[in-house]
Amino acid sequence: MKVVTIFLFTLIIANAALAQIPAAEVQIKTALLAAPTEKRAGAMVYGYSEKGEFIVLQKGTNELICLADDPNQKGFSVSCYHKDLEPFMARGRELKAQGKTFQEIFAIREAEAKSGKLMMPKQASNLQVYSAPAEAYNPVTGEVTKGSFRYVVYIPWATAASTGLPTKPEAPGMPWIMDPGTHRAHIMIDPVTKE
Repeated sequence: MKVVTIFLFTLIIANAALAQIPAAEVQIKTALLAAPTEKRAGAMVYGYSEKGEFIVLQKGTNELICLADDPNQKGFSVSCYHKDLEPFMARGRELKAQGKTFQEIFAIREAEAKSGKLMMPKQASNLQVYSAPAEAYNPVTGEVTKGSFRYVVYIPWATAASTGLPTKPEAPGMPWIMDPGTHRAHIMIDPVTKE
């Protein structure tokens, strides 16, 4: 009886997890919210299968790659980035799947980028994130309200001195450089909050 109860409980949990994954059309629709309008039709989109596997939902024809909302993460967040960032992003996903911490992922990618094993973009490359609170997202219709954008421009090895940017924002919406001097150096432009 105990084994049957455990099996049924596991089945219920598994089905609840699967029920959280929106239809592919909804995942594509919402992932593309992070893309500029003129880039949406040709963007590649990664998302999740009914079994929760990370897969390609839409093949791309331009330089943009978009990620659907991860149903296992709190809140709503989708992003799009330039294809030259894909080796960096893919390596991060691979290391995260191995259970590595943020600091371990940073150190591994830093060493691999320095050695030339991990190819980083030679030019500035954009990433845009569109996010919203969980209650502002309807996973059935794909409607999102109260969303905001965060912009990230990766410029590997750049510093505050080489860009003229501060290492922390000094005003709402002000660009600043994060992780200066590393493979992950990037310009951050956070959303201006309405208070």
